[in-house]
Amino acid sequence: MKMRRSLKRQVVMRFLGIVLLTLLLMEGVFFFAVRQFYYNGIANVLTNHAVVSANFYANFAGDLFYNNLSQHLNRMVQYFAYETAELEIVDRNGTVLAASSGFDIRERIRTSDVKEAWAGRTGVWTGNQAVTNERVMAVSNPLVYEGQTLAVIRYVTSLTEVDRVLRTIYAVSAGVGAVVLLLVLLVSLPFANSIVRPIKRMTAASAEMAKGRFDVRVNESYDNEIGELAGTLNYMAREIVRSEALKNDFISSISHEIRTPLSSIKGWSETILTGGMEDKEETRLGLGIIAKETDRLIGLVEELLDFSRLHQKSITLDLARVPMNELLREAVLQMRSKAEQKRIDLRLNVPSEPMTVIGDANRLKQVGLNLIDNAIKFTGPGGCIAISLEREDRDAVVRVTDNGIGISREHLGNVQTKFYQADPKAEGTGIGLAICREIVDLHQGAIRLDSAEGEGTTVTVRLPLEEAEAQGTEAPRASFDKPESDGG
Repeated sequence: MKMRRSLKRQVVMRFLGIVLLTLLLMEGVFFFAVRQFYYNGIANVLTNHAVVSANFYANFAGDLFYNNLSQHLNRMVQYFAYETAELEIVDRNGTVLAASSGFDIRERIRTSDVKEAWAGRTGVWTGNQAVTNERVMAVSNPLVYEGQTLAVIRYVTSLTEVDRVLRTIYAVSAGVGAVVLLLVLLVSLPFANSIVRPIKRMTAASAEMAKGRFDVRVNESYDNEIGELAGTLNYMAREIVRSEALKNDFISSISHEIRTPLSSIKGWSETILTGGMEDKEETRLGLGIIAKETDRLIGLVEELLDFSRLHQKSITLDLARVPMNELLREAVLQMRSKAEQKRIDLRLNVPSEPMTVIGDANRLKQVGLNLIDNAIKFTGPGGCIAISLEREDRDAVVRVTDNGIGISREHLGNVQTKFYQADPKAEGTGIGLAICREIVDLHQGAIRLDSAEGEGTTVTVRLPLEEAEAQGTEAPRASFDKPESDGG
C-alpha cells in the first residue's frame, strides 16, 4: 500500500521552500551589490589617483621622454605614492621599473590591467598575487606624453581587510535569513494545523458516516473552502438520511400495497378450499376477487419495473403519431368506473380539431391514467376532476385539475421525486409522479404541479405538437422550468 505523505508536512515544507528560494535570491543580489559597492569604491579611488598623477606629471614634466624616464622614477614614486596601495612603474615588457615598497620585483607583470593601460585605457584587475597568493586589486593607467605611452602607473592594494568585512556582512545576512526561516517555520506550523485539523475531523466524520452514523456533523463555520467542504459533507449526510427515510417509507408502503392483495388472495383461497367449492356463488366471488387482486399485484410490479427502466434510461419509445384527443377519451373512459365508485364527477374537455404529437401512445396513456388516478385518490366523495386539452403556441397542453385535499407548500417541491409521499400512510407507492416526469422528459416535454392545501391540485403537461401542426404558428414554444429535485 502506498504511504501517504502528511499534508501538514507538505504545507510546512512548501512554505519553507518558497521562503528559502526568496531569501537565496534576495541574499544573492544583496551579496553581489555589497561586494560591487566595496570593490567599485576601491577601484574608483585608485583610478582617480592614477589618472590625476599621470596627467599632472605629463603636464608639468617638460623633459619627460622614454630615454630619460629613469631619471624621474624616484620623483614619481615619491610624489604619486598612495598610503594604502603599492605604486609600481611598469614598462612595455611588464618589467617593474620602480615600486614604492622598495623591493626589487623581478616577475614580469602580465595581468589584464597592464594590457588595458598599454592600449590607452585605465585597467582594473582583481586576483591573487603570484608570490604571496594574497588577494589584491590592481589599477593601471598609461603615462602619456605628446601622444606617446612611456610607461604604466600601477597601484596595487590588498583586499584582505575588505573581504573580511564582506564575510562579516555575509554572516550577519545569513543569520538574519536563518532567523526569518525559523519565524516562517513557527508561523507555518499553526497555519498548517489550521488546515489539517478540520480535514482530520472531516475524515473522522466521513469514516463514521461510512459505518452508518449519519447523525455525525462537522463544524462548517470556517469562512473559506474548508467551510464549504464541511457544509457539503453535512448536506450529503442530511440527504443520505432523507433518502434512507424515503427508502424506508417506500419499503413500508410497497410492503403494505403488496400485503393487502396477498392477504385477500390467501384468505379467499383458504375459504374456497375449506368450503369444498360446493357453494358456486361463493367460489365465483372468491375467484373474482383473487383475479382482481392478482391484477393489482401485477400492476404494482409493472410500475416498479417501469420506474427502474426509466430511471436507468434503458427504455426505448415506440414512436408514432398519437392523437391526444382520442388518447384522453380512452383514459377517462377507463377511469370513469373508479371515479363513480367515489361519486366523483369526471369531466373531459377536448377540442374538436385533432391534436397530434409524436410519441409512444402506451407511455403517454400511462401518464394520463396515472394523473387521473392520483386525482381520484386524493379527491373526496362528491368532488370534481376536470381534464382538458388545449393548444398553446407549438405545444399540446393537458391539464388535470381536481378540488381535492391539495398539497402543502412543504411537500409540493418533492412529490415528483422517487419514493416521496406527502402522507406515507396513504395508498400508493410514491413513484407514480416520478414515472410520469420521466416519460414526459423522454418526449421532450415538461410537467408542472400547482397546488394549495385544501383547495386542490392542477397538473399541467406540455408536449410538442407534430411539426406539421406546429408550423401553423410563429410564436416561440413555451416551457416550464423543470424541478431541480431528483426525479429518479
